[in-house]
Amino acid sequence: MTTTESSGSGDVSRSMELLWGTGERATRGPKPGLTLDRIVTAAIELADAEGLAAVSMRRLSTELGAGTMSLYRHVPGRAELVDLMLDRVQGEGAHAPEPDTAEPGVEEQAPAEPAPGWRKTVEKAARDELALYQAHPWLLSVNQTRPVLGPGAVGGMESMLAGIKDTGLSDPELISVIIMVSGYVSGVARTQVHAVEVQQVTGISDDEFWRAQEPMLSTVMTSGRYPLMAALSPEAFGPDFDHFEFGLQRLLDGLEVLVEQRTKP
Repeated sequence: MTTTESSGSGDVSRSMELLWGTGERATRGPKPGLTLDRIVTAAIELADAEGLAAVSMRRLSTELGAGTMSLYRHVPGRAELVDLMLDRVQGEGAHAPEPDTAEPGVEEQAPAEPAPGWRKTVEKAARDELALYQAHPWLLSVNQTRPVLGPGAVGGMESMLAGIKDTGLSDPELISVIIMVSGYVSGVARTQVHAVEVQQVTGISDDEFWRAQEPMLSTVMTSGRYPLMAALSPEAFGPDFDHFEFGLQRLLDGLEVLVEQRTKP
């Protein structure tokens, strides 16, 4: 999958205004049918279904039944729209606080839930991010080297930092943990998304693909030239082994050694 878009490639100041709720001014009269929220939602749905390349202001105007120019009254262009789409999906895992339903003057003491600990925090973040890529494969076609930080991205980092701040690591190291985990997850996600894409593009299943190679590989593996490959069990490349979880746990095992060193009395 080639990179087709870069976050922050538009008017960054305008993107920030829109992300943080200062970009749309209230208008008098009836509430308009077309809103920034509707535009971003439609763009995400279109990207999920057809890929990011399908998202254009003209196409969105058709999907929303509105004039193209009316979209520009809400968002300057496609580049800024991508910034909004990214932050929206990055905030999907965030949960708003439960509303206060207690009667006035009555205090309810809810039992405090124990902190999950840094390892479970990182595990959950990694699995949630993988699920995000699976739900929105187009995320992998966006260069996020220079992210525009909206409430979704900042809220996610805040939650992550809250769960790992007691590891004894320095601030740069805490950020490095986030980068390290995200890099691992995106690599696994890219492989998974590509596996789905190649079947869709070629119309050939994985079983058909590997069966086509089997006659030649059988001959090669019995030649004695590759004894270690030939000695691998049939399960070595089987679908039952969870490579993502295995790699994640080994990554955390390594990090745990450092955390123990830093927090040792």
